[in-house]
Amino acid sequence: MSRPRLLAFGLMAVVSGTALASGPIDTATRLFDNLQGGRVDATAAMLTPEMAQAVPAERLQTLWNSLGALKQRGQAQVSAQEGVQRVEVPLQFDAATVIAQVVVDAQGRVAGLLLRPAPAGKAPAPAADAGYRELDFSVPQARGALPGTLALPDGEGPFPAVVLVHGSGPQDRDETIGGNRPFLDIARGLASHGIAVLRYDKRTMARPQDFQQAFDVDDETTDDAVAALTALAADPRIDGERVFVFGHSQGGMLAPRIAQRWPRARGAVMWAAPARTLLELLPEQNRYLLQLDGNLSPAEQAFLDTLDRQIAAARGSAPVTAAELPLGVPQPFWKSIEAVDARADAASLRKPMLMLQGGRDFQVTDTDWALWKAALKARTDVQWKHYPALNHIGIAGSGPSSLQEYTRPGHVDEQLVRDVAQWITQLR
Repeated sequence: MSRPRLLAFGLMAVVSGTALASGPIDTATRLFDNLQGGRVDATAAMLTPEMAQAVPAERLQTLWNSLGALKQRGQAQVSAQEGVQRVEVPLQFDAATVIAQVVVDAQGRVAGLLLRPAPAGKAPAPAADAGYRELDFSVPQARGALPGTLALPDGEGPFPAVVLVHGSGPQDRDETIGGNRPFLDIARGLASHGIAVLRYDKRTMARPQDFQQAFDVDDETTDDAVAALTALAADPRIDGERVFVFGHSQGGMLAPRIAQRWPRARGAVMWAAPARTLLELLPEQNRYLLQLDGNLSPAEQAFLDTLDRQIAAARGSAPVTAAELPLGVPQPFWKSIEAVDARADAASLRKPMLMLQGGRDFQVTDTDWALWKAALKARTDVQWKHYPALNHIGIAGSGPSSLQEYTRPGHVDEQLVRDVAQWITQLR
C-alpha cells in the first residue's frame, strides 16, 4: 500500500469523497469499478469538492494501483450511524487483503473510504505443554455481552490477572493489525509466567449495532473494561485483589480512568499511552507518514489542511455531521475523548503504574513519553521501561517505522512481556 494514512491509533487509510447511486452498496460498487478500470474522470465525478481538494482522483487512483490487481471482492455489509451508511467489503489484491469501508451520506454520496488490513486467520491453539490453557469467557454487559478468551495458567490458583484494553477503532480480542496479534502475544506470554489474561472483542467490532446513536468514550471503551474487570475478579480461579488494567495506545491513555472507575484494580500498565489527545496527534501522525519520502505534495498538504478543518469542527460548539469530522466519527465522541485529561488522571491515581514505550513508535512518540515523565516525576510507585527498537505494537525493527512494517508478521518483544510479568509478580 503506497503511503496510506493512519488516523488516531487504529491502522486505517482514509480518503473522503462522494458519489450518486441508488443505494450504498451500489455506490461502493461503482467506486470500486471506476478505480479498478482506471476511470479517473468517472471517479472524480463521484467526489465532493472537499474530497477533490484533499485527495484528487489521480492520487486515489495511485493508492488503488499500488495494491496490485484486484482478485476478489467479498460480501458487502451495511450499517447505519447518524445519517450515514457504512459499506464494508473485503477486497483481495495482489499485494494485500484489505477491508474497504465506504461511507455514504444521506444524499447517496460517498463521505469517505477507509482501507485497513484484513484480520489474520484464526490463531493456532497453544501447544500442549504451554503451561496454560485458553477458555471462552463472556464479558457481561447490559448493552450486550462481549465474547472473549481467558488465558489461564496451569496449576492451583487463584492467579493474578490482567484485562487487556484495546487501542482506538474496531479491534478484535487479539488486537489484530495486519499479520500481527499483539494481544495474543501478550496474553500467552503472561500466562506462561503464571498470570491470567482476559482479552475480548471490542464493542465496536463485536456489536457495531450498539453505536447507531450518539456515543462517548465510556460507551466505546471504559464501561466494557470495567465490566471485564468486575467479571474477571469474581472468577474463583482469579485472585480478586490482584487484578490489573493493561491498556495499549488509547486503552493505555484510558487505563487510569478505568482504574478509578473500578477501585479494586491493583495497578495499571500503560503501553504506548498518549499523553496528548487524539485530535492533537492526528495531524502529527499523518504528516509523518506523508513526509516519509522527504516530500509533501500540494495535494497532501491540502489533505492536512482538510484534516485541520475537520479537527476544528470536532472541537467547535456548532453541531456538525459525522461525515464532516475525522474518521466520520460523531462529534459527541470527539468531545468526550477530548475532555479526557490522561496525565491528570494518572497523577491522581493512587495505584502503582508501569509505563512502556517503544523508541520507534511514530503514533505515540517520545514527546508523549517526556510529558508522562514530567507529569509523574513526583511518583515513586511508577516504573518506566523504554525500548529503543520497538514500534507501536511492540515489535522490534530498525530505521523509520511505517504502516508497511505492520503488515509484516512479527511478535511482541519477549523482554517487554518479561518486564510486565516481573512487575505484576512483585506486587502482592
